[in-house]
Amino acid sequence: MGNCIVIYTIMKKTKCRAKQTVPDIFILNLSFVDLLFLLGMPFLIHQLLGDGTWHFGGAMCTVITALDSNSQIVSTYILTAMTLDRYLATVHPIRFNYVRTQCVATSVIVLVWGLSVLTILPVWMYAGLMPLSDGLVACALLLPDPINDTFWFTLYQFFLAFAIPLAIICLVFFKILQHILRVRTRKVTRMAVAICLAFFICWAPYYILQLVHLGVHKPSAAFSYAYNIAISMGYANSCINPFIYIVLSETFKRQFLSAVCPINRKFKVNPSTTDGGSVSVRMIPEGAQQENESGELNPLNPVPQ
Repeated sequence: MGNCIVIYTIMKKTKCRAKQTVPDIFILNLSFVDLLFLLGMPFLIHQLLGDGTWHFGGAMCTVITALDSNSQIVSTYILTAMTLDRYLATVHPIRFNYVRTQCVATSVIVLVWGLSVLTILPVWMYAGLMPLSDGLVACALLLPDPINDTFWFTLYQFFLAFAIPLAIICLVFFKILQHILRVRTRKVTRMAVAICLAFFICWAPYYILQLVHLGVHKPSAAFSYAYNIAISMGYANSCINPFIYIVLSETFKRQFLSAVCPINRKFKVNPSTTDGGSVSVRMIPEGAQQENESGELNPLNPVPQ
């Protein structure tokens, strides 16, 4: 629901012919990816409640697994791109202003999706149904060499989907902090910091347990519970992001209120005869009968903020 609200708010702004900003493009796509990621949650819950069994066929197993992996990576890369955008906006607001355009932001989103599709090629290739002892099946990655391939795939996923993006995000925020302390400015978005911090808190347990699992041959019940909780925290991250936008972004609050409760009023401009050519502006309800006084201007639409 929260991601749908974010998407509706930004699309409503575009429908009203207001220009989308670079943060709008990133937030819109991040919300869309979070929504796609959450679509796989019912299948995960069903599998967990069914003791790991899968009842939706091989094709759905491949699609849901690939969608899940793709959404994780795309959201991570979009967060990295948002952080770099905050760096340019804060540290080099004039020098690189030509880079912070709708065209460049859209190109970055396309590049992010392309890189993600390439990254999850092993998932498309090896996701499938694994037979269980009781005649049922489970949805899993059927790697050719389970021991060695699982080790390398876990490291592959850890570095590309978590460690490298996190290192870039931390380095960029360190540079932003240096700039803030040097010029004594507060020009930094709390929202970007909060989103990245929520990402780290929610996803770090999952990737850490993935690494720990490489050395655990027979996971205990406690480890399994912790692993399931870590997966749930990853899904929770996609639910938390919309509330971060609403709480910490004043711009988004105004856009949301404007989308939900539009003001159906127009400006009416009347010339003043007492102030040497100046004009006075008053508000009238939309649809009100226009006055036909001599010299009166037609109602004007308010300029979008």
